[in-house]
Amino acid sequence: MIRNVVFDVGGVMLRLRYQPFVRYLQEAGADLSDLPTWLGRIGLEAHERGEIPGDELLGRVAASAREPLDREDLHRRWLDMFERTDAMFELAAGLMARHRVYLLSNVGDLHWAHMDREYGIAGVGHGAIASFRVGAIKPQPEIYRIAETRFGLEPSATVFVDDLARNVSGARACGWHAIHHVNPAMTRDALAALGVRLPDRGTGG
Repeated sequence: MIRNVVFDVGGVMLRLRYQPFVRYLQEAGADLSDLPTWLGRIGLEAHERGEIPGDELLGRVAASAREPLDREDLHRRWLDMFERTDAMFELAAGLMARHRVYLLSNVGDLHWAHMDREYGIAGVGHGAIASFRVGAIKPQPEIYRIAETRFGLEPSATVFVDDLARNVSGARACGWHAIHHVNPAMTRDALAALGVRLPDRGTGG
């Protein structure tokens, strides 16, 4: 029986709109033709593990452009890539009456502070783990084990919802149930198939 539902944040609770930021950097002369390589060069994963603070990360981003970037404008654009997914907030709130609900996010300090300030993300559910605070990121098994210890999760009684297949696979490798999130309706159906008691749509309960 599923007792715990764990949600990713970016791409699940919040829509991720990174394309405007990519265009902004390309217009400033940054070579983002191979985005994964560029992300590795600026150290995004190290940032999300808490090894590189946000200000230093943005300095690396600025250095990747040929034209000088206004740091305040860069900071604003870095934060402005999220949009609240109302249906997922309602689902998480509605599940809390019968299940334990948690968040597990690969995220750095600047984005986490922004998401909490704008959307109250740290207060969603019964607890949250931000990767930069624990020094581990999905899909590494360490972050799932940290969640198990911190929240008292039994893997077989836990389901994880994430929009990235590699993070879904990471959870399954740790013995969790996992759902590849595509949209709220499909995620609701997948949760129901696991026996999760869903709230009515639009009621939050």
